[in-house]
Amino acid sequence: MVRRILKLFHHEFSGLHKTAMLLALSAGASSILGLFRDRLLAGHFGASRLLDIYYASFKIPDLLYNIIALSLVSVTVLIPMFLEKVRRSDKDAHLFLNGIFTVFLSLMIFLALGLFFFTPYLSRLVAPGFSHQDRESLVSLTRIMLLSSILLGLSNLLSSVIQSFRRFFIYALSPIFYNAGIIFGILFLYPIFGMRGLAFGVVFGAFLHAFIQVPGLIRLGFFPRLTRKIAFSDMIKVVKFSLPRSLGLGMQQILLVFITAMASAMAAGSIAVFNFSLNLQSVVLMVVGISYSVAAFPTLAKLFVNNKKKEFLEQTISAARQILFWSFPASILLIVLRAQIVRVILGTGNFTWNNTKLVAASLALFSLSITAQALVVLFVRAFYAAGKTKKPFMINVSSSLVIAVLALLIVHIFALYPSVRNIFERILRVKGVGGMDILALTFSFSVGMILNVIILIRSFSSFFQYSVITKIKRTLIHVISASILMGAMSYFVLIILGEFLNTKTFIGIFSQGFIAGILGIAVWYYFLIFVKNRELKEITDSIKQKFWKTQVIAPAPRELEL
Repeated sequence: MVRRILKLFHHEFSGLHKTAMLLALSAGASSILGLFRDRLLAGHFGASRLLDIYYASFKIPDLLYNIIALSLVSVTVLIPMFLEKVRRSDKDAHLFLNGIFTVFLSLMIFLALGLFFFTPYLSRLVAPGFSHQDRESLVSLTRIMLLSSILLGLSNLLSSVIQSFRRFFIYALSPIFYNAGIIFGILFLYPIFGMRGLAFGVVFGAFLHAFIQVPGLIRLGFFPRLTRKIAFSDMIKVVKFSLPRSLGLGMQQILLVFITAMASAMAAGSIAVFNFSLNLQSVVLMVVGISYSVAAFPTLAKLFVNNKKKEFLEQTISAARQILFWSFPASILLIVLRAQIVRVILGTGNFTWNNTKLVAASLALFSLSITAQALVVLFVRAFYAAGKTKKPFMINVSSSLVIAVLALLIVHIFALYPSVRNIFERILRVKGVGGMDILALTFSFSVGMILNVIILIRSFSSFFQYSVITKIKRTLIHVISASILMGAMSYFVLIILGEFLNTKTFIGIFSQGFIAGILGIAVWYYFLIFVKNRELKEITDSIKQKFWKTQVIAPAPRELEL
């Protein structure tokens, strides 16, 4: 048994379905640890200013990682270039990898040191609503977490090699170890070092994220080393193609900094509420959207390079249909069962009922755009596989600006027109709960992401002269219909069970949510059988045929990503 597990570390995954399932299982395991991490944080701090400080301390390191690190070590750019070097010779591949490693490490250390000294000034932009004492704590945690950016960037570089050789098992373990490191910090370092212990835990998790890939690289013979022989023409080419992606991700981080800055001036705990709900909705995004996209990307890139446009488009649509099939019903369940989900996962210790209401309302608003977010990840990667980086970048920038402007506008409307605020409170059931201004930011985020995917799909269809909506129309109708019926059943069962169960206890509220969810899923499943849904049949056929034996480039009935 142990030998079989060890063989997985060096196994080359040739099946798209197998790879996708592996990444989905990994994302699921990582998400479970992430939820446990959030439960520990909720129990220790509740939605409080201390937790606001903790979440805000990620912003500057995340900017460093997304704008600078990914300009040199973007997986979507490095994999095609590295494979091209390997195709020529191992020597060329080593020179390329060592050059990237040397430039990346030197630049990241230099910039991290610069940010270390400028953090006190930047903290005023990240959290202008914090007190002087809160900002001092923010500066201390941020400086520690800068090291995590270097380690995560290094891990991204290593994972490019791992994914190039389709050693996805090693890659799949990285996020699990990352969350394990953070949990270690909460349980063992926080009692010793206080809030700084949480930051040390993040750095430890980032170290594990990178270190787990080292044995695989050594076995492959491609562990990077510092070198003086740097092909700067290759470096320029990497930056040229990576920069639009890293700037796009950087825009997202700048947007999150903007949201954090706005939330810092709101009620204490607002940043924590936003991040708790963001993390909860990200479970679906990671398991479905990211898993499908990561597994599909190497195949999409290979198909496009080999001028197999028809197969390229079929793979993209296949992934889009599977993302719709899984993400839309999941988002409906999150909306209907939001209070039960939040209370079961986070409802412990210092996490109050008012905290539950706010996070549940924020989760419902995030859930409106889960499918959009998942499809954005897929179509952005499809554009990158085709070598087109500017278009998705411009679309991402536009949607980010929409989110920022809309957030400012809604907060202003809430202040000027209490009647509008009251409508939001009634719909989301947060009447009388303080701190509901944060919901304006969540709602704006979802609107912007929905706009993003609409423009992205239209641009993809126009560029490739291939109607995406026509190809996914039937799936869309089936999934929306089944999900609405599922949501109605789950809501009805919630009401009925609320009369018989003690929902003030863990067992009561868990039972209520679990039974309502299971019965809703049953309705969803049998409706899809009744309409002879294509995706459901493909999934059941894959299971019967042991899907892990299918070949990678077959016009797959489903995809994964990450």
